[in-house]
Amino acid sequence: MSDASPASPQPGQPFPDFALPDAQGQTHRLSDYAGRYVVLYVYPKDDTPGCTKEACDFRDNALLRGHGAAILGVSADDAESHTKFAEKYSLPFPLLSDDGAAFLRQIGSYGTKNMYGKVTEGIKRQTFLIGPDGALVKSWLAVKVDGHADHVAAAIDKDRAARGPA
Repeated sequence: MSDASPASPQPGQPFPDFALPDAQGQTHRLSDYAGRYVVLYVYPKDDTPGCTKEACDFRDNALLRGHGAAILGVSADDAESHTKFAEKYSLPFPLLSDDGAAFLRQIGSYGTKNMYGKVTEGIKRQTFLIGPDGALVKSWLAVKVDGHADHVAAAIDKDRAARGPA
């Protein structure tokens, strides 16, 4: 089973725009973050062990904060679930709702996945690093939570070095 999806955006290509609401009903669009790195992390479910660890690692990562990266979590959970999750763990970044998972399907983050030998349909744990120009810098299509936020911060460092001085 391949980890890549034909729908997954490719590095160097413009990342698909989105218009997704956060827990307060405010709509977020990729264009709102023009000029900044965006860490768009897709996770299956609020307040589950792996998703909680991932969210808290993004919350606590000093390198990402130092880069001024916008961190956006996306799942199919509703606003009430996102509010409880964000408040419980003091998450300082928006959690976006993709009711029906239309955007997640568009970017290849919803579909067949293999968990512990069981094939299921659902949301895949993936992360997309989007550059200040709106193009995909790097994607992680099969995220292992431990150390992931550090890997994302390192990818920003590498991309900044490749772009040269601003």
